[in-house]
Amino acid sequence: MPADRDDRLTPPCAPTSPGLVVDEQGRGTFAVAAPRAEAVDLCIRRGSTEQRRRLRHVDGGLHWDHVTGMIPGTRYGLRALGPWAPADGLLCSPHRLLQDPRARGVSHSSPLLSSFFPSEVDAMLDRVGDPARRAEADNGDDAVWSVVVSDAFDWQEDRRPRIGWDATVLYELHVKGFTQLHPAVPPEQRGTYAGLAHPAVLDHLRSLGVTSLELLPVHAAMDEPHLTRLGLTNYWGYSTMSYFAPEPSLATAAAQAAGAQAVVDEVKAMVRTLHAEGFEVILDVVYNHTAEGGADGPALSLRGLDNLEHYWTDHGRFVDVTGTGGTLDPRSLHVMDLILSSLRYWVQEMHVDGFRFDLAATLGRDDHGFRPDHPLLRAIATDPVLRDVKLIAEPWDVGTDGWQTGRFPVPFAEWNDAFRDDVRSFWLSDRGLRERTGTEAIGGVRDLATRMAGSSDLFTARDPLELPAGRSLRAPWASINYVTAHDGLTLRDLTVYETKRNEANGEDNRDGTSDNRSYHHGHEGELPAGSPEAAVLEERRRRTARSILATLLLGSGTPMLTAGDERGRTQQGNNNAYCQDNEISWVHWDRSRAAEALQETTAHLLRLRREHPQLRTPHFLRPADPAAPDADQVAWFGADGRPLTHEEWMDPSQHLLGMLRPARRGHPGAEHLLVLLSSGAEPLRVPLPAAPWPQGDARVVMDTALESPTLLDHAPLDDRTVTVGPGAVVVVAIAADPAGSVANGLS
Repeated sequence: MPADRDDRLTPPCAPTSPGLVVDEQGRGTFAVAAPRAEAVDLCIRRGSTEQRRRLRHVDGGLHWDHVTGMIPGTRYGLRALGPWAPADGLLCSPHRLLQDPRARGVSHSSPLLSSFFPSEVDAMLDRVGDPARRAEADNGDDAVWSVVVSDAFDWQEDRRPRIGWDATVLYELHVKGFTQLHPAVPPEQRGTYAGLAHPAVLDHLRSLGVTSLELLPVHAAMDEPHLTRLGLTNYWGYSTMSYFAPEPSLATAAAQAAGAQAVVDEVKAMVRTLHAEGFEVILDVVYNHTAEGGADGPALSLRGLDNLEHYWTDHGRFVDVTGTGGTLDPRSLHVMDLILSSLRYWVQEMHVDGFRFDLAATLGRDDHGFRPDHPLLRAIATDPVLRDVKLIAEPWDVGTDGWQTGRFPVPFAEWNDAFRDDVRSFWLSDRGLRERTGTEAIGGVRDLATRMAGSSDLFTARDPLELPAGRSLRAPWASINYVTAHDGLTLRDLTVYETKRNEANGEDNRDGTSDNRSYHHGHEGELPAGSPEAAVLEERRRRTARSILATLLLGSGTPMLTAGDERGRTQQGNNNAYCQDNEISWVHWDRSRAAEALQETTAHLLRLRREHPQLRTPHFLRPADPAAPDADQVAWFGADGRPLTHEEWMDPSQHLLGMLRPARRGHPGAEHLLVLLSSGAEPLRVPLPAAPWPQGDARVVMDTALESPTLLDHAPLDDRTVTVGPGAVVVVAIAADPAGSVANGLS
């Protein structure tokens, strides 16, 4: 088509943002950010033929042109022409077919191939020559192509669940690993987006009581060179290739065969079904680095277009605060626009309900370090689309001053690593130290109480405004309380292993943290089943797991469970299973009594949380007021039923913590909750505290010394004392009305 005819089909002005914008006939504009490229060619793939067309206009670093024929299903890519000066960070090559950074579909999943690298590499994907020599062989036949997809989809009046933070229970899962072994999911749907929306899976999630599914990355990804050398894959997906296109390998085989449109539609159908069942969908997103890695990585998209614009460099050398060799540059306006556009797309077109930002401290860095008021963080927090969804930060990276827990701006919530560490210490590593050496660790009940109360030490200490005493811009829900996550030991393995077992990762067990704060209860690893020693050991381990779950789900803040922990999932001690796309990582669905009992315990605890509003108060806790007790108050007690003294708070040999949460004022039939947590080695007979507010009938509604809550005895505590077993949590419901009684089980 002649250029003058083409120009008349679209507005005469330049696009203000990169991307493909076309009408139903495929006519419109295409633009891409590549300020240092001398020219960019748009390449269209039709069968085995590639048609190239120069983008004729350059405005503000955007190469753009009018386009026609860009209808859904069209495969396209880019080639950047310009300087080749690796020492200066310039890596343009006309021989490398690059993806559109804003493509909403990709042609297929691919292993990392040598032809994806801009310079010559050997069979092990190591660079050949110094300085690097540009590879001259073309990779168009091997490349992953961008694909035009339509936004049209039958959402069937889809509505977001909009679950309040006070009611939110996060559930972190891997799309493949969650259903790959599920016997009730049809084989063709296992390990896929469709499988996650299967009725049997929904039944499990519903019966458990979680509200919001936090999915490990589903952006299209590619493996890193070192994993390819080892014959492994990046199972977790923290190696993003495209921030708009979903990962094809997580779709059904039928959708993959049908093409990018079918893959996108399968993701949308999954979201639609989950919403219809009342579940939110939160995406784990990786905007701190890409699959292009460090200086010797492949050129898949951003690196080949303009390496210096998109990656943080210092005189041509990569700055690495992510531990991956490279870092997306949050100072770049083009990078900020890419991230914001990606987030908006997944909210507006894919209907997701929020994001968990991997290594989020990187997104707030400038030349002087982390800034809570970084333009990118401010833009996300104030964006009219994004401020309406859940925003969760992993508040650290591996750079200097990388730990930033508690410093992110409203409305971000943050993973609370202090909760993880202090809860593990109380129930696991401190007990192991005490039993082995007789030494008491510092912290104990003092640190545990701080975490159970919402971690106000972290989330109110850095308010940017001077507010009246007792007020904060943030609420306890800003603390994402967790004990396990995708990285690290599972809940089961925390009770079985004190030494990581990462040999399968191919790095001689060097990878993964050694600071697990775990406790094997007297024997490293599993004992053969059937022996008396194994039975005793197993009972102790299961009790500890139940107590940890109780601590997590009864504390103030937003709890996050890791998929499979409620069924005793094990990774055989592997605490860094990012490259284990096999039964080490997948959730097992065996019907053993132990798995069923732990699931019953988890569901019971979540029911307690739902039915007692004082466990979900929107305010940080304050000391009990006898004249006006209310749900945002707390009183702390020791094993004698008396308030803890200063000396007892500081005493590392204090192993029992009593937390009394009063009922919400003005609610007839409401109950106070007394939570007793004991990491000691002996059972304790604890008198109920003489609380500063009226109390009626009392019953035990949770006891982690029991394998299942179905074994609870709901008889009233007539003598006003309760037995707390070693390593156990007991919850007592006390009628707020002195003349009232507590119903059997839950109120």
